[in-house]
Amino acid sequence: MRGSEQPVLRDIVLVGGGHSHVVVLGRFAMRPEPGVRLTLICSDTHTPYSGMLPGYIAGHYSYDEVHIDLRRLAEFAGARYYQDEVVGLERTQRKVLCARRPPVAYDRVSINVGSMPAVDRVAGAAEHALPVKPIRRFNDRWLALLERVRRHAGETTIALVGAGAGGVELTLAMQYRLRNELRALGRNPDELHFHLFSAERDILPTHNARVRQSFERVLAARGVVVHRAAEVSEVSHGQLRTRSGETLSADEIVWVTQAGAAAWLRTTGLALDDSGFVQVRASLQSVDDAQVFAAGDCAAMVDAPLEKAGVFAVRQGRPLADNLRRSLLGQPLRSYRPQARWLALISTGDRYAIASRGFLHFKGGWVWRWKDWVDRRFMARFNDLPSMLARPSGVVAKLPLDQAEAAQAISAVAMRCGGCGAKVGASVLSRALAAVHPIEHEDVLIGLHAPDDAAIVRVPSGKAIVQTVDFFRAFIDDPWLFGRIAANHALGDIFAMGAEAQTATAIATLPPGLERKVEETLLQMMSGAVEVLNEAGCALVGGHSGEGVELALGFAINGLIDEKLAGVMCKGGMRPGDNLILSKPIGTGTLFAAHARLQARGRWIDDALASMDLSSRRAANCLREHGATACTDLTGFGLLGHLLEMTRASGVDAELDLAALPVLDGAVDTSAAGILSSLQPANVRLRRALRNQEEGRAHANYLLLFDPQTAGGLLASVPAERASDCVEALRSLGYEKAACIGRVLPPGDDLAPIELKV
Repeated sequence: MRGSEQPVLRDIVLVGGGHSHVVVLGRFAMRPEPGVRLTLICSDTHTPYSGMLPGYIAGHYSYDEVHIDLRRLAEFAGARYYQDEVVGLERTQRKVLCARRPPVAYDRVSINVGSMPAVDRVAGAAEHALPVKPIRRFNDRWLALLERVRRHAGETTIALVGAGAGGVELTLAMQYRLRNELRALGRNPDELHFHLFSAERDILPTHNARVRQSFERVLAARGVVVHRAAEVSEVSHGQLRTRSGETLSADEIVWVTQAGAAAWLRTTGLALDDSGFVQVRASLQSVDDAQVFAAGDCAAMVDAPLEKAGVFAVRQGRPLADNLRRSLLGQPLRSYRPQARWLALISTGDRYAIASRGFLHFKGGWVWRWKDWVDRRFMARFNDLPSMLARPSGVVAKLPLDQAEAAQAISAVAMRCGGCGAKVGASVLSRALAAVHPIEHEDVLIGLHAPDDAAIVRVPSGKAIVQTVDFFRAFIDDPWLFGRIAANHALGDIFAMGAEAQTATAIATLPPGLERKVEETLLQMMSGAVEVLNEAGCALVGGHSGEGVELALGFAINGLIDEKLAGVMCKGGMRPGDNLILSKPIGTGTLFAAHARLQARGRWIDDALASMDLSSRRAANCLREHGATACTDLTGFGLLGHLLEMTRASGVDAELDLAALPVLDGAVDTSAAGILSSLQPANVRLRRALRNQEEGRAHANYLLLFDPQTAGGLLASVPAERASDCVEALRSLGYEKAACIGRVLPPGDDLAPIELKV
């Protein structure tokens, strides 16, 4: 994450990762506005570029070549990235409502969520047809369809509903790819039958006659059956029916027509058109809410109705970025004037394309190569990012502020007090904590919301206290998710001991700024943390907050265990012959070092965060049920460091199977590229404990032995006869990469206790 010396004065929230918002992020990356923070909320980290999607379907491009990495682009732009689904707006309070987290405050919000085929308008289509949009989710559906066709014995009939440019282009791309797939399998490509349904008399109704004629000839030559004036009125399992009564049995029905709006837009109270799209002025500002903007397919310009085409979304990006900025600065907004005609380059599936603009028409392989050049050039603007972009410092924000905000802004950049003068203000703290709801625990006599100096907690009879503490600064720009991971990390020590968490006290530092901005960050962070604590049966009973340069959070956790230590899992209980089991994959250190350098793919970070967000509570119970003799949780010292702690305490040696180590996607790539955590050099000093490190160095997983982990998995020794069942049980509980990674050996004479199996 990349901080700023400027206090946050205004928030722009971008809802959706469409083409317009991609351009907005690029514009703000090159020219940030002091005091303005951007937050992108999107359910998918990789957003496809619609212009290249048919080429991907046809097999000409890889997944990464046609997708923009939103997490990486947001990091480049200095924007926060929240992976979540937006479900509404609370416009009175200026909050974006999300599916999983507390509402996100905004000063300006922009909506760019695209459109989708309105399958609900045709009976049975939602249940039995495959909608193409939203295109960001099409990949999984396409891969599943591809696999079904590969496995389907005999002939396959595929129907596509919608004969505009998108439907025609997709039909030809799918046919080209699937025929090639069948050839590669040694099957007859003529087993495939394609049908294209057009509600109009003509295909491509918005293009000129010569373009239509060219595609009609291509479709006929490829054996695609075109059904004209054939509006589909009903879809059932394996069949569709038109209004004229025609029916067709089909193995797959793909829906590429009737653009509709996201359902949640209807709950916002914004002015919408008859199809549910946000009505906007030429400035792309909502006609009835000056704080709301919209662009792309989800917007309906009242003065210049537009076709739903990606070219407009891309062109709207620059004026949208400018007007979001100008709106906050109190400057007049500028008008977006769409072109009356635009160039469409429509591919035919086989590296051949036809160009259409007004009455112009030309075609050939050279047109496809031109299209390829144009598309790759566009993608390079957002994927080929420099490793670091300097953020402006010492620049004074020019945003119009009221008197109270101006005073707070001056205070935020002034020399700050230390000691208790650095605490977060009482009103900010009380409002934020009032919105979080820790569980009530019968052992808590005086807790979080009592106006006392400390908590009072009962220790149940026959129980002993287990205590631990963890604290670290934020490594991602999502305070809610950071709060969850910080709580998981702190609880890991309790679970590794075989204890149950009882109470927690928090310590947090927050960068100074406007009170409402500090309060919102604190609320997001503590909401995420309390969710995890509550799930663990752990009551938050108090804490301390203070100002700091960076966001940070930690917890002191109290747990309970039988006072006779029955069921305790210490590090020193390993026995020769035990198997070593690891519940989660490793690699978080190198991946987040790469993320900070813009060298990690967004999906790698998504997977790493999902692993860190997975509680170890059930894993600890599972290990205990399978007779674990020793256990620890992996954190900063890495796998080797924590294993050494266990072998030394137990008086044993161990063997590690490098090939068996569960590893997060991308971690091998980033570590091999020399992108390592700042703690790695200290951990590497432990290599002297390895007996055959020279042989081990050649293995791709070797460097990950020293990789520091955040909210890592549990490392345990389990009797060999129960290890296989334990791994299977862990995987059934959601620890999908749990693995047996080695075994415990009798102590040897060698000073190096860890033997590597290569």
